[in-house]
Amino acid sequence: MFNSGRLLRLAAVTTMSIALVSTGATTAALAQPVAADGITVAAVDLTNPAKKEIAMKLVSSAENSSLDWKAQYGYIEDIGDGRGYTAGIIGFCSGTHDMLDLVTEYTRRSPNNILKKYLPALRDVDGSDSHAGLDPNFTKDWKTAAKDQVFQASQNDERDRVYFNPAVNQGKSDGVRTLGQFIYYDAIVMHGDGSDSTSFRNIRKRALTKAKPPAQGGNETAWLNAFLDARVWAMQQEEAHSDTSRVDTAQRVFLKAGNFDLNTPLKWKVYGDSFAINS
Repeated sequence: MFNSGRLLRLAAVTTMSIALVSTGATTAALAQPVAADGITVAAVDLTNPAKKEIAMKLVSSAENSSLDWKAQYGYIEDIGDGRGYTAGIIGFCSGTHDMLDLVTEYTRRSPNNILKKYLPALRDVDGSDSHAGLDPNFTKDWKTAAKDQVFQASQNDERDRVYFNPAVNQGKSDGVRTLGQFIYYDAIVMHGDGSDSTSFRNIRKRALTKAKPPAQGGNETAWLNAFLDARVWAMQQEEAHSDTSRVDTAQRVFLKAGNFDLNTPLKWKVYGDSFAINS
């Protein structure tokens, strides 16, 4: 674990202030956020296009065993986790409302799309693992729709609205850098942000009993380790998610290396498979 040492923080901040005055730095420079371990938080965050691309590849490695996340628009199967069909770039599920929201938005943008006829069935199966009204052609029609750029854009935008943007915003509020924002994003993708004990918000609440985020005066490494501990607990509550390698041999690897800005090259393993992003 990497800890910069809080006793050095005052000296570091004082030195920085003197340097800023001597070089004529602007007030805007002084406004850069500082983590509790004395490190200035980078202006680049997970919304940076290059960092966001990394995030998409990391999630795809865990969800689809591939870095080619753009090849997943047409992915669809029932993985037996009680959520019905899981599909698309982020695993929209027929049983967890996000697939219904996605097809509703797609229909708003393209009223005559091939999936529109399934909206009544998606409403009926919401909250269950049922395929009633979807089989036998839903999976085939999903794959057809996935070739439509309007549907692809709808998937991208729903991913951002429901998962990516809330995770990044909470990360910024907590004062964590790019890695922490990704850790939040991966958690909300798997667990959602509902009221159940394993949801993102309750994983965060569980972590708060062990540590504080930088915005509350805590150490970033200690906080993210506490969050990942809570995440692992949540994963172990459900058999379908009990393999915690996406945390143990991926996110903790980056954290142990102190790679808070999620800089490349990156190497990790998920479910025993090795992956790398070199640039």
